[in-house]
Amino acid sequence: MPHVLVIGGGITGLSAAHRIVETGHTNVRVSLTEASSRLGGAIDTIERDGFLLELGPDSFLTTKPALIDLCRRIGIEDRVTPTHTRFRRSYVVFREKLHPLPDGFLMMAPTRFMPFARSPLFTWTGKFRMAMDLVLPRGGADDESLGAFVVRRMGREALERVVQPLVGGIYTGDPHALSLRATMPRFVEMETKHRSLIIAMWKKRRAVRKKLRGATGDSGVRYGELASFDKGIRTVIDRLTALMPADTLYLGCSVTALYRSGDRWKAVLGNGQTITTDAVVLALPAHRSAELLRTLDVELAAELADIPHASSAIVNMAFRREDIPHPMDGFGFVVPAVERRKIIACSFSHVKFPGRAPEGHALLRVFVGGALQPELFDLDDERLIWAAREDLKALMGITTPPLFTVLSRYPTSMPQYRLGHREKVARIRGLATRHPGLLLAGNAFDGVGLPDCVRSGETAAEEVLKRFEEGFGQERGRNG
Repeated sequence: MPHVLVIGGGITGLSAAHRIVETGHTNVRVSLTEASSRLGGAIDTIERDGFLLELGPDSFLTTKPALIDLCRRIGIEDRVTPTHTRFRRSYVVFREKLHPLPDGFLMMAPTRFMPFARSPLFTWTGKFRMAMDLVLPRGGADDESLGAFVVRRMGREALERVVQPLVGGIYTGDPHALSLRATMPRFVEMETKHRSLIIAMWKKRRAVRKKLRGATGDSGVRYGELASFDKGIRTVIDRLTALMPADTLYLGCSVTALYRSGDRWKAVLGNGQTITTDAVVLALPAHRSAELLRTLDVELAAELADIPHASSAIVNMAFRREDIPHPMDGFGFVVPAVERRKIIACSFSHVKFPGRAPEGHALLRVFVGGALQPELFDLDDERLIWAAREDLKALMGITTPPLFTVLSRYPTSMPQYRLGHREKVARIRGLATRHPGLLLAGNAFDGVGLPDCVRSGETAAEEVLKRFEEGFGQERGRNG
């Protein structure tokens, strides 16, 4: 019976293993190893004193279909929860105050004139420079940085005041180092098709608002396209785990070595056990995959190790609503790097999704670290939490200590798609083909969101099954 080993029990690895089981290939056996004692990787949801805390990602894009399609197939589509229709907007810190992002300002460009014109976030010079997008020609390098693109189309104020902090909330990265085509290719398509981003986004906004009638406000990211689950993101992990045969999961089993033995693979576990398999899906961070492949293929390992990763921390804080002076009539705020604050962003979880806090209470998620402030991640727990509280005090007037605080750290967890990333991924995949039965999956390649991870894992699983159907492993069968 052909055997597939999936290494890594995050949502990517679980999606890969489930896909193999789901397809009904009874002649293919799958095993999944996970170094920690639980599945889910960065995804974890806990309940405490009536609060529902997301220790990792708290939402996903519904416009990327992989996760929604998976939910439909595994029977949890009815548990998908959209964001509240009220207060679908975000704030931006400017001169130590929270200013609402102008209604209709969607990630990079304004699509409504009056809210944009009245906004104190930009000078009149900056506003005029952004309006120049309407007449500027197409242009730019083939692989342009996200920062260079925004400055070229919309000007430096747009980058520093809005785009950088919004992008920081997604990639925790430096926009001048990130590849536009690898991170946000839709903006390349907008310029190619419409020339002007404002015109392109105005047309897109009209189409979107037809689907979101009744929503009050639409700015920043497209909050109408975000969703979670009634009991948090952990819902999908628990469901996938329940659908896996009991003898397929190996928790607390790190893989310390991986090598070829004839036409098969051998994975050595931390307890000394060896698993022999026909194919391997590496669903790990790129740097961890590099460690396992270094003795097998130095060139492939070097390419994987060369994908940089940023570290970040999430601080969940529970409060009584009366202890927060700010009205919190939005989903949260982002902090531009030019403001020189400790925190990257703050999400008002109890406003964003229902059921996150008891009546009369509030739940805030604060983000610290990232590629632009790596030194903050190295603070000890007490100092990191204190830094977060000090910024909340300065920006929101919160002086009362939280009811409780939960800190989650994610070292080297967020890949940075720098210039040349797409070419690097192509080289990695080309090098991987030198090793029959080796598949790579995860957020280091084609997207960092949860739907991207699901798609990556399922694509790897389908490729393995395709190779089996085409006769992969026949020689092993003939040789016994």
